[in-house]
Order: sequence, then C-alpha cells, then structure tokens
Amino acid sequence: MATFHALYDPTGSRHGVPTYPWGWVPDPDLRTKAQLRAEGLSIAGLEVAAQIMWRSRRAGHRLGTRTASLYRRSLARPVRPLTPGQERALCRALMARHTCRECERLWDFCLPTGNGGQCPDGCDATFEAPEDAPLAAAA
Repeated sequence: MATFHALYDPTGSRHGVPTYPWGWVPDPDLRTKAQLRAEGLSIAGLEVAAQIMWRSRRAGHRLGTRTASLYRRSLARPVRPLTPGQERALCRALMARHTCRECERLWDFCLPTGNGGQCPDGCDATFEAPEDAPLAAAA
C-alpha cells in the first residue's frame, strides 16, 4: 500500500529523483509539463527536477501508483511560434475533422471517427455543399 512515507523521498535516494506526494511540492518553481505549456513555456532540453507520486487504480492494479514529472519553470524556454506553413497545415487538418466526408457539410465540432467522419445523424439528402466549399479551397 502506498503511504505518505512511501511517496515522500525529498533526497531522491529511493526513486532516483526527489519525490513528493500529490499536492505537496515545497518549491513553487516546479511545474508539470501541462502547467508549463499553459504558461506558454516548453520543456525542450530540461531534465526532470522532481516528481509527484500518487495512488491510482488506473495504474494497472488496485494498489498502483502513478507519477508526474516536474521541471523548473525558471529554466523553461518560450514555445516557438508556428511557421505559416504549420499554421496552414493545422487549419486544413481541423477543417477536415469538422467536415462530413460524404456530404461535405461543415459542423461546429469535430466529427467522430468511429462512423467514418460522417454527419452524426446521417447525411441529410437536402443539404447541398456550396461550390466554394472551405475544404475544397484548403486542399
């Protein structure tokens, strides 16, 4: 069973890096990858400074543990902006996810791939795609 003592290793002697239980990190400079990304920072080239460990049934068995790596915010770099080509490719990919593959109708949400990227309730026979459909222009 994972107890507080098993999850607390500030020196890193047991787990290889300093380890703290969920919700208890003594250094405010430590952040997870998701937290850094939300602040517009990248972990490129950073080494893991510490980790958080917690009990979880999603870890594969009833008494399993999961971990999240922590990085120093002060050493993180800003995320590189997308190039114009990357922005165009991303826009095309998102447009394709929002467009029905059968009738080319544009939706406000990503269509599920389980039904082949088609309209959620089946394609409406009365709907006609405009001649200047956005997907045709993007391709």
